Amino acid sequence: MLLALDVGNTNITIGVFEGERLLDYRRLRTVRDQTSDEWGILLRNLFALAGLDVTQIKGIIVASVVPPLNRALGEMAARYFGLEAVFVSHDTNTGMPVLYDNPQEVGADRLVNGVAAFHRYGGPCIVVDLGTAITFDAISRQGEYLGGVIAAGIGISVEALFAKTARLPFVAFEVPTQVIGRNTVASMQSGLYYGALGTIDAIVERLRGELGDDTRIVATGGQAHLIASQSRWLGTVDEHLTLEGLRLIWDRIQSS
Repeated sequence: MLLALDVGNTNITIGVFEGERLLDYRRLRTVRDQTSDEWGILLRNLFALAGLDVTQIKGIIVASVVPPLNRALGEMAARYFGLEAVFVSHDTNTGMPVLYDNPQEVGADRLVNGVAAFHRYGGPCIVVDLGTAITFDAISRQGEYLGGVIAAGIGISVEALFAKTARLPFVAFEVPTQVIGRNTVASMQSGLYYGALGTIDAIVERLRGELGDDTRIVATGGQAHLIASQSRWLGTVDEHLTLEGLRLIWDRIQSS
């Protein structure tokens, strides 16, 4: 079995694969000061709850955008699983040429998403990942990582609106019943939702203008379903895209 970890700024998504099949997945908060022992105990408890045998884990692969966590996760892999974790970077054999000016600047999650999207949907394609930041990644017809767009995430917008205003409350992000809000909370929810929706659709439309009308659009991330429900462009939501990309890269490394 393969243990795949997608380490984001807000959440860590954990997936366990047996071959190509995703047996189980969990989403946890990203706790930057958690020790290797805490991670090891937590993962073992999650395995036990899922009825999985930790001794069957034969590989661990990580896509991390939180460097302070990498050491603890590497130590956890060695101490609790007896394995050396593979951390995806621009140097990893992903099979996808990176055409960024400086490949070192591309986040591991963006590379992994690109690999999975091209494998599943072909090119050209655009991956929209609604995480702490909203990232748009463009993959060419030939399977090259071209670059993309980074915008403020929905959670950041919610927190900023609350923190920078004296009288506005903290609100949940959800689909409004109508555009015109009849109270402060409804007005904020409308602004947050349709502001994010408009931004995403506008950026995707411009990216399609550069890549071509046959470009596939794939959305992933925690809030993808909410936005996709009213988006003009986000027709495909792939919840496990990043985990699938990690599996594909692991298989490529093992076969090379």
